[in-house]
Amino acid sequence: MATEIRVPALGESVTEATIGKWFKKPGDAVKADEPLVELETDKVTVEVPAPAAGVLSEIAAKEGDTVNVGAKLGAIDAGASAAASNGSAEKKSGGTGNPNEKTDTAKPIKAAEEEVKPRAVPKSADDQAPSVRRLAAESGVSPPASGTGKDGRVTKGDMLSVIQGGAQSRPAASAPSAPAAPRAPSAPADVEREERVRMTRLRQTIARRLKDAQNTAALLTTYNDVDMTAVMELRSHYKDDFEKRHGVKLGFMGLFTKACVHALKEVPAVNAEIDGDDLVFKNYYHMGIAVGTERGLVVPVVRDVDKKTLPEIERAIVEAGKKAREGHLGIEDMQGGTFTISNGGVYGSLMSMPILNAPQSGILGMHRIEQRPVVRNGEIVARPMMYLALTYDHRVVDGQGAVTFLVKVKEALEDPARLVLDL
Repeated sequence: MATEIRVPALGESVTEATIGKWFKKPGDAVKADEPLVELETDKVTVEVPAPAAGVLSEIAAKEGDTVNVGAKLGAIDAGASAAASNGSAEKKSGGTGNPNEKTDTAKPIKAAEEEVKPRAVPKSADDQAPSVRRLAAESGVSPPASGTGKDGRVTKGDMLSVIQGGAQSRPAASAPSAPAAPRAPSAPADVEREERVRMTRLRQTIARRLKDAQNTAALLTTYNDVDMTAVMELRSHYKDDFEKRHGVKLGFMGLFTKACVHALKEVPAVNAEIDGDDLVFKNYYHMGIAVGTERGLVVPVVRDVDKKTLPEIERAIVEAGKKAREGHLGIEDMQGGTFTISNGGVYGSLMSMPILNAPQSGILGMHRIEQRPVVRNGEIVARPMMYLALTYDHRVVDGQGAVTFLVKVKEALEDPARLVLDL
């Protein structure tokens, strides 16, 4: 009996995914709950487990195909064995079933596949996906003749690429527009040394969201610096006892999170977002912690950080970072953030302007700590200093609020007792 493998629910607002990689091929034995195929969504990578034990008998969606939630990915012959499946395949291909007999069936099978493989053909407007038709109507850009989907179908991703890339097709209801300037060709001697790799769905989404943030929000960045002496002394003095007691290291990120919550309560606009003509003030604090991974930057969310103790925050940050680097983040781990912290200092960054994680109105950029000369009590001394950068949406937060926020963060870190005394 065949058991179908289907695209699972991918989370709120996520309706489609791209087939990233199949871990098995037809004829392979699989165990129940064993990862079968990797799906890339706009936000995370999801592994689809085998719904039953048996043999993978069919792959209905190839690597690179775009599939909707509920779509069929393949099928498993439950209870069958790999040997039985291989024997059946030999009989169908004209073999005798004798394991010592050599047969060469690769070429006929390949030829047959090429013979029946449909080629990409232009699609009519009625043959497009609803999301493609909606984007075409909203943007005034005609869908391309063919796309990257199965059988040359145009996907939502193809349509977004056309719209955002300068529309190589003409507007649907107006005079033809000039095509986007093509990439300048490389010198002949350089062509063979280039490698062209299609961006993953996650990388495409990162690029699109960052550009959307620049195009939509009124981005402005304000800077300050913080003397890390008190925080470093606190950490040095208590780190061993802290780890023994709570089973997690005392890092800087937990203290920065506490300081940001303190500042957000003082300047609520930084924790707000725009919804149409309304401002939505969030009376809760879900902190996004940017994590660099091999696939790109992801931002898992630590919820209700104002209600967590410092050890609980540190533990949640460590767990979120581990899940991000191992590719185990779920949709629910990425949603609902109200403010984001990005630590470029771990890569050696001295100063940068972080870009908003839309629809949030603020993001704090941390940077590397280095000894710099500063004046204290009329004397020049060396202190461990860090530059802080707050990028904010000027439509929501005014300059005074942004500066006040950074000053509150600075004061809390330079005198951590303020966090305990709520000053």
